[in-house]
Amino acid sequence: MAAQLLFLVGTVLLLVAGTAKLRHPAGTAQALRTQGLPGDARLVRALGGAEVLVAAGSLAGLAVAAWASAALYAGFTGFVVLALTRRRPLSSCGCFGEPDLPPTRVHVAVTAALALAAGAAALGPARGLNAALAAPAAQAVATLLVAAVLTGLTLLVLTALPRLVAARHLVRPPIRRTPA
Repeated sequence: MAAQLLFLVGTVLLLVAGTAKLRHPAGTAQALRTQGLPGDARLVRALGGAEVLVAAGSLAGLAVAAWASAALYAGFTGFVVLALTRRRPLSSCGCFGEPDLPPTRVHVAVTAALALAAGAAALGPARGLNAALAAPAAQAVATLLVAAVLTGLTLLVLTALPRLVAARHLVRPPIRRTPA
């Protein structure tokens, strides 16, 4: 159940990220080039299109799409690990096509968890939206609501948290002086 829920979260995030790359490839292209990888806008749009197709197949419950989702998330994990270990200046991981989302260890944990969840879903008998909707009505609604909330929270962790951490380093707390 937990893997299926995370698989739904990962599928929606893949759809959002793919759509963003199709619309705004510059952030991802720059992130790739910074790490010495090919960073052509056409390549990024092709990746975005693949993400959208894999997400659609995953929502439909196709095992091959679940495997492809696992592979994509494993690739994203590898890219962020590469970026963090190379310590090259990287202002964006390119996840959502925006140029201002720095990669963090949290990205590694999230994408690795989503890769594992997709792999588990691929091995299971039921996956995707059909599996969630096949449950009794109350359970299906609860699953979709929890998946929506978790998707929103995960998106915030990947986008807003890095900004908050960066902003925290810009502001120094006031120095408290103790009376002598």
